Amino acid sequence: MMRFYTINALALVVFFGLMLAGFFGDIPAWLYVLFVFIWVLITAIGSFQIKLNYHFQSLNHNYKTSENCISITFDDGPNPEFTPKVLSILKEYGAKATFFLIGENAERYPEIVRQIIEEGHTIGNHSYSHSKNFGFFSAEKVTAELKKTNSILKEITGEDLKLFRPPFGVTNPNIKKALKNTEHFSIGWSKRSLDTTNLSEEKILKRITSNLKKGDIILLHDSSVKTIAVLEQLLLTLSSHKLQSVPVDRLLEIEAYA
Repeated sequence: MMRFYTINALALVVFFGLMLAGFFGDIPAWLYVLFVFIWVLITAIGSFQIKLNYHFQSLNHNYKTSENCISITFDDGPNPEFTPKVLSILKEYGAKATFFLIGENAERYPEIVRQIIEEGHTIGNHSYSHSKNFGFFSAEKVTAELKKTNSILKEITGEDLKLFRPPFGVTNPNIKKALKNTEHFSIGWSKRSLDTTNLSEEKILKRITSNLKKGDIILLHDSSVKTIAVLEQLLLTLSSHKLQSVPVDRLLEIEAYA
């Protein structure tokens, strides 16, 4: 399994090897360029694939669970149009989920946050701004975003959140440092729906139900009509496979709140 410090240590060895070889012989420039390209590519893949745990440990599944359970998770809410519809469908099927909330949205729609909690679901921190530049934030700025969102949600619900999902699933050393500071658990996924792309409902459903097994964590977004349609079909599929959706903290056997 790739790890940031292991790859960097290996890269340093290779780099000094190239330098040494260049000192005693003729090393073509393209070899240095290739070395840098490979290092950048590995780092980029590791940073954008949360399941690889490249920079730090994220909890992406629990295949050791003894229960026939999976977890459905929703990012980017609360959304005034779609989150209530998601909650209605979950209630209809007796399913529980986890909602990773953006602090700005929670400030605007505190009544939806309360409804999520009242209906037996779990909430987590998904940063305050969900900025497209989140992956370039300093450790201090990441820490500030997490603490601000926690403060907002504690004021609304009385709960001090311990679960965090990085926006876009991006990880890096600054986020690692911030999480060490705030003591949040990083929660990833094993099934990424891509429901925010142009994929059809049928293809999205196939992505998340293909080889679905107990212990999986599914990533959805409570932000579109498409997701609403996929959710209902997903819950029907779970029922036919005798699988139940539970909050991610129950699946992972961790505490959601401090």
